[in-house]
Amino acid sequence: MTNDGEYAIFLNGSYGVGKSATLDHIGDLLAGVGQPFTLMDVDWYHRSWPPADFDKGNKIIEAKNMAAAWGNFRTAGPRQLVISGVIASEQERDRYSQALRLPVRSVRLVATGPVTEARLRSRYTETQNAKYDWHATRYQVLSERLAQADLDEAIIRTDSLRPIDVAAEVLRHFGLPAGD
Repeated sequence: MTNDGEYAIFLNGSYGVGKSATLDHIGDLLAGVGQPFTLMDVDWYHRSWPPADFDKGNKIIEAKNMAAAWGNFRTAGPRQLVISGVIASEQERDRYSQALRLPVRSVRLVATGPVTEARLRSRYTETQNAKYDWHATRYQVLSERLAQADLDEAIIRTDSLRPIDVAAEVLRHFGLPAGD
């Protein structure tokens, strides 16, 4: 771990709450004020099939991929790491922290059921109904798990906020410039 005050910001939350959209806008805001950053969406670091026999959830591969990418980004100089994904246990948070060699500080994005379902529906085309069904039947259980885990520094309700506004709120929480 580092001891110089560096940390990773983790946008935590269930499916459809706006993590990926917020991540993208955080990048826009940080670039707008000249703040170096790196963005990582966890989903892209474990998206491989079939998983290895030793790693059924691709979690080991995910950690190795993120560690390698972060190491490469760091060669360009100091920067704020911002990640979107799901952390539902201290063990998961520790896995990210160890892989990245940074403390992980998370904020949880939340949305009501109707808003979440509408966002999920807009994400998938008619040929992806199975993906929609999978996420739509699981988002509430995951939301409850995240609430019970209580690992987040702050909770941000995204229902009536634009992703750019959620991004600004996240940055303000961490004392980073949001270009307001």
